[in-house]
Amino acid sequence: MASPAELFQSAFAAFQQGRLQEAERGFSKFLRKDPKHFPALNILAIVLVALKRHAEAEPHLKAALRINATSDATFYNYGLVLKALNRPDEALLRFTEALALNPGNAETLNNRGTVLNDLRDYPAALADFDRALALDPRYAAAFFNKSKSLAELKRYDEALAACESALALQPDLAEAWFGRGYIFGQMRMPAEAVEAYGRACQLNPDMPLLKGNLLHQKMLVCDWHDANGLIAEIEADLIAGKLAAEPFGWQGVATSERSLQRCAELTNASRFPMQALPLRASPTGPNAKIRVGYLSGEFRQQATSLLLVGVLEQHDKNAFEIFAIDNGYDDGSDIRRRIAGAVDGIVDISTLSDPQAVNAIRAQRIDILVNLNGYFGEQRTGVFARRAAPVQVNYLGFPGTLGAGFMDYILADQHVLPPEHRQFYSEKVVWLPNCYQANDDRREISVRAFARAEVGLPAQGFVFCCFNNAYKITPDVFDSWMRILSAVDGSVLWLLEDSAAAVANLRREAELRGIDPARLVFAARMLPAEHLARHRCADLFLDTLPYNAHTTASDALWAGLPLLTCRGETFAGRVAASLLQNLGVPELIAAKRDDYERMAVELAENPERLSSIREKLSANRLNMPAFDTRRLARDIETAFRKMAERARAGLAPAHIMFPANDSGQ
Repeated sequence: MASPAELFQSAFAAFQQGRLQEAERGFSKFLRKDPKHFPALNILAIVLVALKRHAEAEPHLKAALRINATSDATFYNYGLVLKALNRPDEALLRFTEALALNPGNAETLNNRGTVLNDLRDYPAALADFDRALALDPRYAAAFFNKSKSLAELKRYDEALAACESALALQPDLAEAWFGRGYIFGQMRMPAEAVEAYGRACQLNPDMPLLKGNLLHQKMLVCDWHDANGLIAEIEADLIAGKLAAEPFGWQGVATSERSLQRCAELTNASRFPMQALPLRASPTGPNAKIRVGYLSGEFRQQATSLLLVGVLEQHDKNAFEIFAIDNGYDDGSDIRRRIAGAVDGIVDISTLSDPQAVNAIRAQRIDILVNLNGYFGEQRTGVFARRAAPVQVNYLGFPGTLGAGFMDYILADQHVLPPEHRQFYSEKVVWLPNCYQANDDRREISVRAFARAEVGLPAQGFVFCCFNNAYKITPDVFDSWMRILSAVDGSVLWLLEDSAAAVANLRREAELRGIDPARLVFAARMLPAEHLARHRCADLFLDTLPYNAHTTASDALWAGLPLLTCRGETFAGRVAASLLQNLGVPELIAAKRDDYERMAVELAENPERLSSIREKLSANRLNMPAFDTRRLARDIETAFRKMAERARAGLAPAHIMFPANDSGQ
């Protein structure tokens, strides 16, 4: 029988030679004989980390620290384990303890910086990366991680420079190429982002999120080369449990609720694990006001706020106290001024780390916290993961499940989320009795009367339009549009000018389908009131699938422009149908793509019928639920009351459905 010393030497030799399974067995056997052997506890933990069995490594590191709490290496390894287990607060403490023992360790500084990035404390993270680089100026990973901090602080030129420094030292560092792609995406330079992500794919195609980010940037410039192949790869990866795409970009192409749920769940498990148990609702008297916080990074002139501002103004201040939890900035716009005037207070969390933001929200004693971002925009999902409020609600900004146990409810309606689809949502569903999407019945439409020539349209001919973002235009949708143009002589398609690359690619794709590229006309972005006014130059809005027009649908319908949609299979693909149903014009909803194409052609060739629909739309606009802002505010308040009642009674969230008259209509 081998002696303990021989067991140790045999296990150590296996470790040195990379025979990790054998090393694990050897050290485990050795520790049964000598459970307080400090080096063996540390090495076994390192072996388990290399085998990605982080949870099994933790007890060995705890045991090692009970024996010797003066080893910076043990604290460092423990920090790595906690980071991998998505316990950033604890990881930060362990790395800090390691640095107290050995402040000149560049690797520890770099890894603490990555945890600070995860906690969104970007200035502190930058300080750590700079210290690491002062110790080791050739530390490529520290340059890359520094670029992430700078990008999140919107210091994009500096972020690119840090990426360049990383790549100068290590040209094949796939993470730095990924970082370049992310930065270019944030700078709205999708063509450059595609190039950077493509290089990262050559180096490490299995990097989390890479395929999805590449696909989304390609869709932004309408570069459809091998898009179907990339979509198939991402779908297969998601089924295999690999986080190949982030949920917002995946919504643009995914055609099933199950796929979107899977993507959200993988994202949540990887990036936003629950950090705290649910809060208990504070007991209050029966007449106490319900304190509601709306958290958004876009309380400015942006789509979400354009939709929601009227609801904020219509909230019953006798029954509710409303707070804007702001992760963005004040752009000085009229929308921002209206929001400030509508709420009881604005809580700025834009420069706060996640723990600090949670404390700021809890200080306001918020009963219900509404997530207006989800996985879109300037989101703060990490704040919700820490349970900033007793009740947390997913609404408006992200049309789908967040796949997160810390989100209690999602606000929807039966058109966008039929009851039989609730299995695909981690949240309990609150079905509002009318259209779930907020709309502002005070939206200004400029009195300016645009001539067709002013906006680049021909004097004669039918004008189809779609002002959706380019990433929503799939090859299948474009095929339908080109068949419609082919069937309607002299017609044109008026699209939003997203980027020069997208314009060039769309014109090329039209020509490949036998359509004169000149029949595609592109509209530059302009102020919202004038944008609404120019809708008068169009005859029919053609919707996209699988991701519908949302704010753009509200724009068109508020401006009096008929919109033709095809009802999809997902929440994001059913929003326009909900709006049309709640405007009393269901005849503009197609059940399948063939019907969509046929109906578009028929409407273009039957001006009397189209004029009749316009008149109906105009008559219904202020009389039907879709644009009844006060009615929606009452519906949402009813939902809030029912959520708060359950929470204060100590009851778990449950699906909620109520008729319109429950809202006092």
